[in-house]
Amino acid sequence: MAIMRIRVVNPNTTAAMTELAARCARAVAGPDVIIEAATSRTGPVSIESHYDEALALPGLLAEIARGEADGVDGYVIACFGDPGLYAARELARGPVIGIAEAGMQAASHLGRGFSVVTTLARTIGQAEDLAGRYGMRQFCRGVHATDIPVLELDDPKVRTVIADACRAAVAADGSDAVVLGCAGMAGLCEFLTAETGVPVVDGVAAATLTVRSLVTMGLRKSGRGEFAAPPPKPYIGMLSTFGSKGALP
Repeated sequence: MAIMRIRVVNPNTTAAMTELAARCARAVAGPDVIIEAATSRTGPVSIESHYDEALALPGLLAEIARGEADGVDGYVIACFGDPGLYAARELARGPVIGIAEAGMQAASHLGRGFSVVTTLARTIGQAEDLAGRYGMRQFCRGVHATDIPVLELDDPKVRTVIADACRAAVAADGSDAVVLGCAGMAGLCEFLTAETGVPVVDGVAAATLTVRSLVTMGLRKSGRGEFAAPPPKPYIGMLSTFGSKGALP
């Protein structure tokens, strides 16, 4: 049996978050899948704004390009904003799945509607926009913030705050499930499901299994149209190495 290689790419530069995402991916991937973890080598330590997201993209795309050179079968973008998802699909031959995309789609199978519980309130609009992009508006009943910064999610004391936010979201929205709105929450699903009484979806696990399913079916990215490989052209200044092959090898 051929071994499948899935690369979980953290678009921020905090290695501890990469390791958390990788553990959650490995927990569901199965023995015939190798989960490779990659931390962006350049960019912000966390992604909590449009500005952060924009400056995270070169590092993310460089990791996708490295994966292509290494023969990786598919990718998970381990950030709930799904930054650079479409650009990454242009570069990759295999499937590239974002955790917001996969988490929302998984939750839509579990009931009539779901709530998203995320970090800072300033990211609520971005999550709502993603629900619209993925055709999930009819299922997404609300997006709720805990106002916990991403880099504080590893503090055991915040578990109670997140659980309270999940319970409040379910009550306010009448939801049947919760989608966790940050890769840094990925290890809390079992705890939060017990606390809320509804299924709590981790997008890292959902994205990993989506990639696995697509690769198992022998499906790859379409090579035509919008997601064809980007045409090579000169890039100037700090991004000059990205131009000839689409991204830094």
